Amino acid sequence: MDASRKTQPELADSLIKRWPDEMSGLFAFEVGLSGGLDSVALLSLLCEVRQRRPGFELSAVHVHHGLSANADAWAAHCQALCGALQVPLRIERVRVSAGGGESVEAAARDARYAVYRRSRAQVVALAHHQDDQAETVLLQLLRGGGPRALAAMPALRELAPGTLLWRPLLGFTRERLEAYVRERRLSWVEDESNRDTRFRRNLLRQDVLPLLAKALPHYRSHLARAAMLQADAAAMLDEVARQDLQACRVGDGLECARLRALSPPRRRQLLLAWLDAMGWPAPEPGALMEFLRQVEQAGKGASPLLTLPSGYLLRFADTLQAWPKVLDTPLAATPLLWRDGNAQPMSEWGGELAWEWRESGLPDALLASGATLAPRQGGEKLSARAGRREVKDLLREAGVPPLLRKRWPLLCAADGELLAVPGVAVAFRHAAGPGWWPLWRPSRVDW
Repeated sequence: MDASRKTQPELADSLIKRWPDEMSGLFAFEVGLSGGLDSVALLSLLCEVRQRRPGFELSAVHVHHGLSANADAWAAHCQALCGALQVPLRIERVRVSAGGGESVEAAARDARYAVYRRSRAQVVALAHHQDDQAETVLLQLLRGGGPRALAAMPALRELAPGTLLWRPLLGFTRERLEAYVRERRLSWVEDESNRDTRFRRNLLRQDVLPLLAKALPHYRSHLARAAMLQADAAAMLDEVARQDLQACRVGDGLECARLRALSPPRRRQLLLAWLDAMGWPAPEPGALMEFLRQVEQAGKGASPLLTLPSGYLLRFADTLQAWPKVLDTPLAATPLLWRDGNAQPMSEWGGELAWEWRESGLPDALLASGATLAPRQGGEKLSARAGRREVKDLLREAGVPPLLRKRWPLLCAADGELLAVPGVAVAFRHAAGPGWWPLWRPSRVDW
């Protein structure tokens, strides 16, 4: 008992000394409780903090993934533990489905963090410790990660608006936490999947790191320091990239001439910062480098394109532009309600139909009699001064990027006659006098 009485204050005091300034004044905490040794230790330590801090509110959440035959037993263990410690517990059941090349492990993590983001607490506390941090650094290194990846897990970050994610145990080894839990006579569960060395983290943990520990007993603290230094490097890269991003910004895109004036590494960092500002995940490094090469070397008439899960990047009119995935959705003809030249948002089309009064345009009566915004089918022709012109030629001559040509709307009369290619040309036979020109304004990505 004496060892128990001594160890708990030491760990709790150390945790309180590491309390981030950003969390001063916050009192509602929720522990991510798996039932494993690490989260049991964290819950117990925060119970000690609760005794010392008046007003400290502590709860826990257990995510039931349903992936193990023991999942119900783990949930019951967490319920019993929280009952003994007088900590409110919520149990969230999730469905884990991996797709698109994603592993079950990654899908489970995504589902778990989705639960954490819905927390009503001010702070969600997770039990990652120094061994976890060392493993993460090595895993990211083996994956070829850069400074951001090698910075591994931050101790504190925003999880959702109004909610922080806190990892208070990053300075403690698993060995120290296990000694604490055993001395407190707390029980925990073991996830059998942790023994499966097909998973890289388990391979490191069971086969590689024990050998490393024999030769370099302090490897954990060394890797933790390396992660901290990489975090500093990543922060400086982000600072420079934000400055370059603002310098190259023109409208809602980037000016290629200014981009070309930067060194290749700064171009890559700038594009990654741009994607991050739009909330888009980073592409594979090779794909990003190839796109930037094409942007720099392709002729003026070319429109280099980078296809991403969230949308597209393309070069057009010597700017880099971002277009959303709405460009992929199927379209159907949409009747227009004529409003005397008022612009009409067309969200399903991914843009806005505006109108401009010109010396030669479409008459009010024609538009009021019924008009439709229709998708291209191929082979359409528009009446011109001499004969009829192919729509595909008009779009190409107008400099519309290939990505947008297939989705460019056509303005048709009630009987299906083509009246205009908005923003490009109107039917000559209907534009004998002053009238309206339709203008198509595709929506790009805000950032």
